[in-house]
Amino acid sequence: MNIAPRYLGRGSWLARRDPRVLILVVALFIFTVLQVWDERVVLLLLAIAIVYYRSAGIEWATIRRNWAFVFVFIGLLVSVNLFVFSDGFVEGLPPGDGHLLFTVPLLGTPVTAESLSLAVTQFTRYLTMATIGFPVAFAIAPSDFGVAFRRLGVPEKFAFGLDLTFRFLPSLAADFQTTVDAQRIRGFDWSGGAAGFLSRVRRSTPVVVPTVVNAIAGAEDTIDAMDLRAFGTGRRSWLRELRYDMQDRLVLLGFTALLVVISILGFMGITSKLYVFPFLLALAGA
Repeated sequence: MNIAPRYLGRGSWLARRDPRVLILVVALFIFTVLQVWDERVVLLLLAIAIVYYRSAGIEWATIRRNWAFVFVFIGLLVSVNLFVFSDGFVEGLPPGDGHLLFTVPLLGTPVTAESLSLAVTQFTRYLTMATIGFPVAFAIAPSDFGVAFRRLGVPEKFAFGLDLTFRFLPSLAADFQTTVDAQRIRGFDWSGGAAGFLSRVRRSTPVVVPTVVNAIAGAEDTIDAMDLRAFGTGRRSWLRELRYDMQDRLVLLGFTALLVVISILGFMGITSKLYVFPFLLALAGA
């Protein structure tokens, strides 16, 4: 049974780093990106994230569905915010000072050069954060999650819970696929003959119920095994020893310096102001 996440970055430069580095880089970089509203700077940060992501050696073909989900989710989130809930203006801009491009039919939502620039910037920011975060899921050895979070100061029980979670999710997916295959052998195809989403949900009961029951049974076995080993009665030791090398320190120093520089530029008002695309202003007749 598959009990580990896909370790797709095995052997890559990033996978050879201390796993704490990958986790800390995500935290440092997200705080950096959240301070930037200038699309030009966000694109620079996206380029840094892509270089970092490429060092993990993750093949596009293996996670293209994951990336497709990211693009669709971010696209829907930004589009709904722009075309449904937006009032056409952005924070810090006085009402009526926006440069109107068009009004959404039926909804009547005004779309200005500023709000559209904001939407593009938001999309790029979310994409940048997703790019920097993917290596955590695919370039850290599955057995290193628990010790990495513990060495970062996370309480022992919570760290071990995170470790079990990363192991449990792929196992749950494997059990689900096994159940689907078993039902198909018995002549039941849960996705066949379903006219819509609700119909597929109703027909999925013979698949979901055994999967959930097996998951609960597996969790009970894990709890019993941990109790037999007296887990939680004393301080836990870890077989894996983590130590930063020079490259690890340089990576952390680089991302920390980037955070400091962006923070200073943000306080100076250089990167914290929204960049409105000139061609959109031209279209609005500004």
